[in-house]
Amino acid sequence: MIAHSAVCLVAWLSLAGCGNKFNPASGAPSAAQVVEVSNSGRVSVDHPERFPVVAAERIDVPDKLNVTGAVNPDIAREVPVISLASGRVVDIRVRLDDNVKKGDLLLKVQSPDITNAFDTYLKAANDEQLANKAYLRTKDLYEHGAISQLALEQAEDAENDAKADLKAADQQLDTLGVQKDNPSSIVNVYAPISGVIVAQYVTNAAAAGVTYTASSTVFTIADLSVVWIICDVYENDLPKVRLGQSARIVVNGYPDRPLTGHISDIGPVLDPSIRTAKVRIEVPNPGILRLGMFVTATFESTVRYAHAVVPAAAILHLHDRNWVFVPVGGNQFQRVEVAGGDTLPGGRQEILSGITPGQPVVANVLALEEALEAQ
Repeated sequence: MIAHSAVCLVAWLSLAGCGNKFNPASGAPSAAQVVEVSNSGRVSVDHPERFPVVAAERIDVPDKLNVTGAVNPDIAREVPVISLASGRVVDIRVRLDDNVKKGDLLLKVQSPDITNAFDTYLKAANDEQLANKAYLRTKDLYEHGAISQLALEQAEDAENDAKADLKAADQQLDTLGVQKDNPSSIVNVYAPISGVIVAQYVTNAAAAGVTYTASSTVFTIADLSVVWIICDVYENDLPKVRLGQSARIVVNGYPDRPLTGHISDIGPVLDPSIRTAKVRIEVPNPGILRLGMFVTATFESTVRYAHAVVPAAAILHLHDRNWVFVPVGGNQFQRVEVAGGDTLPGGRQEILSGITPGQPVVANVLALEEALEAQ
């Protein structure tokens, strides 16, 4: 049926293209005669000169690999927010999916750890004062020959130990964020980086900290200025990718805004069930990428292949397939199925397979599809 339709279409195109030749007797243009040679798509015409042909050009292009993937956070830019003090959450200032800046107050925790730490600090301060007085007295007695050097050294060692305890207690208060001059049982937890809160583990009046929850993490913040695209690449296609290779990223939700990234890792382990390796692409995020989005990544191989290029008008689109007509000698043309590639400037079309560079094709079959519908 397709072969017969193609014959009819070529005949139609012949009639449309012979307007410059007239029958001397009738004054009407003479019709080109088209004869179907076989049902294989070959046709014969009586005026082949009315069907101009052009030689397919040659273009050297890299092999392309298209894979699908999803947007993931860069784990180096994903930071847990921890509460070093254990206690009860009394105030939450943010929630899941909020944008925060470094230093923003996230929540407040009322903790008995503060009371214990401050008590330890006060005792250490008292012990250091007492040890210092004892050392000064011992030193004075030693200078007057009243005690031995061993007694002086023991007093000096006790003083140094007391100083170390006081310093450790002071650092503990600093770690918990407690001001020694104005202590409070409330601990403030601040954002360590700027980003988006991608996980929340606490609510108001809930417990926080290792003592009560076995985990110190209260939030997770991800800096999404740079994200990862994780793709599955089949084992046979792995030679086409390499570290540092650029990739063109097309987001399903924003097909008109392609992005560019580069391969930062090729997984060393294959999935045993589907024989694929994880390939990681780092992509700067212009603000449209969200975690979990599906994308298509295109890699260009370093190996280049010669493809044919023909005028776009030379291709007949019929039943979701592409065809061209090539001369096969004399006044005959053969319909050949081709696989189209990229559209090129100047009204040209890349041909991936079906014909070779230099092969002649009928230059213009744009009216064939319309003629087919008319049959």
